[in-house]
Amino acid sequence: MDDISTAGKAGGFSSTRKTVQQYIDEVPKWPDGTDVTHLPLTGMQSRIWTLAVAGKFFEGLVVFMTGVALPLIVKNFELVTWQKSFVTAATLFGILIGATALGGMADIFGRKTMFIAEMVLFTLFLIALTVCNGFVMLIVCLFGIGVALGCDYPTAHMVISEAVPSRGRGGLVLGAFAFQAIGAICGAGLGILILSIYPQIDAWRWMFAAAIIPAIAVISGRFFVCDSASWLVSRGRIAEAETETHRLLKREPQYPKIVELADPHVSEHHGRREEPERHVAVLFDKDHRKATLLASVPWFLQDLSTYGIGIFTPVILAATIGSAAAGSDVPGIIAKVLNSAKGTAMLDVLLILGILAAIMLVERAGRINLQIVGFIGCAVGLGLAALSLIGGGHNMPLLFMGFMLFNFMTNMGPNAQTYLLAGEVFPTAIRGYGAGFAASFAKIGAVMTAFLFPILLKAIGTQALLMGLIVASLLGAAATWSFRIETRGVLRDVTSRVSPQV
Repeated sequence: MDDISTAGKAGGFSSTRKTVQQYIDEVPKWPDGTDVTHLPLTGMQSRIWTLAVAGKFFEGLVVFMTGVALPLIVKNFELVTWQKSFVTAATLFGILIGATALGGMADIFGRKTMFIAEMVLFTLFLIALTVCNGFVMLIVCLFGIGVALGCDYPTAHMVISEAVPSRGRGGLVLGAFAFQAIGAICGAGLGILILSIYPQIDAWRWMFAAAIIPAIAVISGRFFVCDSASWLVSRGRIAEAETETHRLLKREPQYPKIVELADPHVSEHHGRREEPERHVAVLFDKDHRKATLLASVPWFLQDLSTYGIGIFTPVILAATIGSAAAGSDVPGIIAKVLNSAKGTAMLDVLLILGILAAIMLVERAGRINLQIVGFIGCAVGLGLAALSLIGGGHNMPLLFMGFMLFNFMTNMGPNAQTYLLAGEVFPTAIRGYGAGFAASFAKIGAVMTAFLFPILLKAIGTQALLMGLIVASLLGAAATWSFRIETRGVLRDVTSRVSPQV
């Protein structure tokens, strides 16, 4: 762990000064020295966690609801196959761009600034989406929503991980991440509810519109959280960091009453501050290359299957359980969408169970072990789904069993752990760049899947696609083992290599 607790400000050092994380991790002791095993979150820590949850919820809601709404959108705009590919890929491509372009800005302008900006951007494009009147505007709005959600990938993780105790941090971050799955279930449930009340082709607009008021409420709440004291320290703004640490740890009775922070970037040799390097290229130097590979390559391989299955489960189910409602007229399409949405909602429950398993096991088994086991479990689940299609038939029990196993194992393993690792393996000064790059690189896989899936589904069939995703899952397990860095109980606070400030 890269904590430095004895460094002082320029002009002197003090052994009484602590890092931000040391203040956050402090727990009371019994008179005989026994540690208290549980450190309750302060009101501000709980507020930060709750507001960070919203970004993951909205991602699950929008991305997975797109799968439910896709047949309606296709019919509404009379889209051909290549246009359908753009619709499914637009949000994911936006996430790809936003994670690096805006996520890295959290290292420059601060966590709180981008925490607010991303939700404002999300809400504006969401409003525009509900009134769009053509294919081009549809794509622009979905892309803009994706850019905002892409910024949330690193930012939400950072505002949580830099504000909570090291003990239990994994569970808190994954607890927030669980709301992606909850959002997915709500997306399917919302689709069912709206179509039941309003069985029309343009019902998809109301699905997305339902998120506007909650998004505005989240924007309001984010104005009232404190900024990351760790980020302020990395910028040399020690006095502000001390104020924000005091706000973060406000409790009754108040402790600590006085916050005195160390500046880990002050050289012990000549007593002046050395500025960390802050640019994307640092991710590929010898000190950070392995962390970059661990954070990005398995995530890329995981997204190939997770988004392929997540987005197109409704499509696959519509072709199977929805086949009884055959017909290309409006009532037939609505019936298919309703049937597939119900099947999707049932399968998505396993996403919740998977993330609950991850929360319970992450601090015991470790990130790396869960990610490897999860990848292998995903391959088994996809294998069962592929077997269900042998001979051109549809063995529905086997198909559902395969999808259920996949959903459970992906959220217990790679879908959760890749997100967690990306925010833990990089030091504070480049954490936004590192986590943002990893998310962007991963979304290349998601975009490839979303764009090519409808085309390949028609060209080579579902079974061949599932076999390809099995290979991707096994490669993910191998890559995780090759680049493994276990971050259980560790959050790097400073860079391992600094350059003198000019």
